[in-house]
Amino acid sequence: MSAEEPTDGDEVDEDIRYFVRIGQTDLDGTKSVERSLSDLDGIGRRSARIIANKAGIDRTATFGALEDDEIESITDLVQGFADEVPDWLANHQNDFFAGETTHEIGNDLELTRRQDINRMKMIDSYKGVRHKRGQKVRGQRTKSTGRSEGTIGVNVEAIKEEAAEAAEEEEEG
Repeated sequence: MSAEEPTDGDEVDEDIRYFVRIGQTDLDGTKSVERSLSDLDGIGRRSARIIANKAGIDRTATFGALEDDEIESITDLVQGFADEVPDWLANHQNDFFAGETTHEIGNDLELTRRQDINRMKMIDSYKGVRHKRGQKVRGQRTKSTGRSEGTIGVNVEAIKEEAAEAAEEEEEG
């Protein structure tokens, strides 16, 4: 047996795709289907599992080793995800202008979120005002957390620096 021939334990996959493109995103083909899909913005572990089940593909299979038609079916399911699942599972429900429920993925998700936040800021809704001020938006505690200005309490380092500067001035003067 030559060194180039794979043994039973050393299977060599030479027909694996290292990158699989869905939308504007390159996904890692060496990972499992579920893990690779969850790298896509807007698709989490639960959504990836649902997509793999609807496509009839083992979610633990290597994503780059799938056939072209299987990858195509996954791509179609990802793009039409909002049509396949209940409205509560979609990530953009009741659009302000269209009133439709969609599931945004990739760059579209970030663009849609930014537009929604800008609209809230423009109409001066409560959430918009909180976004403008840089404060917490979803009702979290702010009395003791989320502080970005200065330090709270005694700043020991600043006191030591002031004492050192005062000592140097006394030595000189």
